[in-house]
Amino acid sequence: MDERTRVRLDIAYDGTDFSGWAAQPNRRTVAGVLTEALVRVFGEDRVSGLTVAGRTDAGVHATGQVCHVDFATAAWSELSASLVRRLAGLLPPDVRVRAATEVPGEFDARFSATFRRYEYRVTDAPYGADPLRRHDTLGWPRGLDLDALNAAATGLVGEHDYAAYCKRKEHATTIREITRLDWRRDPDGILVATVQADAFCQAMVRSLVGAMLVVGDGRRPAEWPGGLLNLRERSSEVTVAPAHGLTLVAVGYPTDPAEYARRAEATRRLRLPATA
Repeated sequence: MDERTRVRLDIAYDGTDFSGWAAQPNRRTVAGVLTEALVRVFGEDRVSGLTVAGRTDAGVHATGQVCHVDFATAAWSELSASLVRRLAGLLPPDVRVRAATEVPGEFDARFSATFRRYEYRVTDAPYGADPLRRHDTLGWPRGLDLDALNAAATGLVGEHDYAAYCKRKEHATTIREITRLDWRRDPDGILVATVQADAFCQAMVRSLVGAMLVVGDGRRPAEWPGGLLNLRERSSEVTVAPAHGLTLVAVGYPTDPAEYARRAEATRRLRLPATA
């Protein structure tokens, strides 16, 4: 194989018409569309190892997605300066590569990440979501209390087993550390939940939002979402919020590139529940 150079791609997409990130047979996915465009620019044998920070589900959006890919070094040297502009001409309008940056070979978009940050947008306006924001904002049919939403969020922050909020996968842990979870109401009246953690399991963010919304509209007490953390299996009482309100807005990495490999090694270690 030719000498390879690792490149970080910063990506944004409207997830409405995608079946999620991961490539799937006979499905339109972000990874599939992006790979097709990269192969058209570089050639099939000069592109390898596409790896993403977070595999978003069908309908979920991103403004701060990150992936890495390995290009043949000679081809990268020739095309690096024009790559973003070339991709703008090849990619469909619902996905954009905002930046392409050469990184050390130790950089891993998935395992070197220190956090993922999502936002979920909800409106409780009686007329629902504004037509121009209908693809990224959930219309909630009941009034929502900001203080109640934040009270519910408080009990979910920290390192816990989030089995009640996850679609469990075999041999995968449901222990995660949420470092930030709060709500704000913007001047336009939109309620925005910000959720940040080292990583998330499948459907976790939307499940957390679903649990908090029924506190916000008065149907559940503020301590109910946190109380579900005592469960060791998915709760049938939690309704998963629709995908279209969710956007991946940022992925964090060590500021010192020398820490990329160390962070990746630490992330790969399976976090097991305490035995006591």
